[in-house]
Amino acid sequence: MYHDEFLDDKLNDRKLQRSYRSLQTSDNKIDFFSNDYLGIAQQRLLTSEDVHIYAAGATGSRLLSGNYALIEAAESTIATFHQTPAALIFNSGYDANVGLLSAIPQKGDTILYDALSHASIREGLRLSFAQSFSFRHNDLMHLEEKLKLAKGHIFIVTETVFSMDGDRCPLPDLVLLAQKYGAHLIVDEAHATGIIGKNGAGLTQHDQLQEAIFARIHTFGKAVGCQGAAVLGSERLKAYLVNFSRPFIYTTALPPLAIKAVIKSYQIFPEMHTERQVLQQHIQQFQQAKLPFQKLISDTPIQGLIIPGNENVIQIATTLQNNGFAVRPILYPTVPKNAERLRIILHAFNTKNELQNLLYLLAST
Repeated sequence: MYHDEFLDDKLNDRKLQRSYRSLQTSDNKIDFFSNDYLGIAQQRLLTSEDVHIYAAGATGSRLLSGNYALIEAAESTIATFHQTPAALIFNSGYDANVGLLSAIPQKGDTILYDALSHASIREGLRLSFAQSFSFRHNDLMHLEEKLKLAKGHIFIVTETVFSMDGDRCPLPDLVLLAQKYGAHLIVDEAHATGIIGKNGAGLTQHDQLQEAIFARIHTFGKAVGCQGAAVLGSERLKAYLVNFSRPFIYTTALPPLAIKAVIKSYQIFPEMHTERQVLQQHIQQFQQAKLPFQKLISDTPIQGLIIPGNENVIQIATTLQNNGFAVRPILYPTVPKNAERLRIILHAFNTKNELQNLLYLLAST
């Protein structure tokens, strides 16, 4: 056996903090925790009888042997749907954020990012040569203070729907601030894709601001029900990323099998109007419920209940799991200390009875 006991110190620290992570399955439990908002993955809507004709491997990176007609067709489809000149597919939303933010801002530039931005955004910032500073969550006055001091090319980075709180960014006001200070706005639409807007095109198009955004990131692993992501922007931006984004250049491309699923989902989710209506009904029911916990205000499928302390939130999550509900606690250090929570995700396939039973159990816990 290899002697890697030196790893135990940090693992034991996690265990002492009650923040130790392990892999779990949730077979036969009612799903209130996945990002499959519309049920595309759960209901197997992307299966196809002709699946055997699509290769399971791309054979190489896009700049070598991994480029093919189907992936270029998918990028064209995505760009057209999202009303943008170009799209570039990455293997995941994490790769897209890291690939964009590590490549574009340069030494002497400034990145200002919302304090609740996703870990993938922060990783991209860590790898960038630019200086980066956070501003308080959705606090435009604090952002403007930072903008007045920013140097070089300025980039503002935010999510349109925040992954842990479920609230939206004030996008029209962010656009005005970016224009006032000559900043480039980058928005991650991961949790808005498929959900926000009549056809699920995201918050940017819902607010008709697509021409004012430097770059958008739309991911496929949530409501779209498959895998991958795309960075949207100008043809110039796409060419820049093809030349300078290391996660794009040095990664084997997504296979045709995965890209076929993306194309099919883009044919399906824009028409899922009934599912989005059901989601809104569930959201209203959850927001109106009287519960003995601090409830975050959210008009999206992401519903947060603040239960301070890792031990406390684990205990309540365990009670829900023992009663057949797939709900997971979000622990410190993923969220700030004393902001530990249940992150409850509502889906179009959840029934009214399932939601009522979940709310009853929460109310009596």
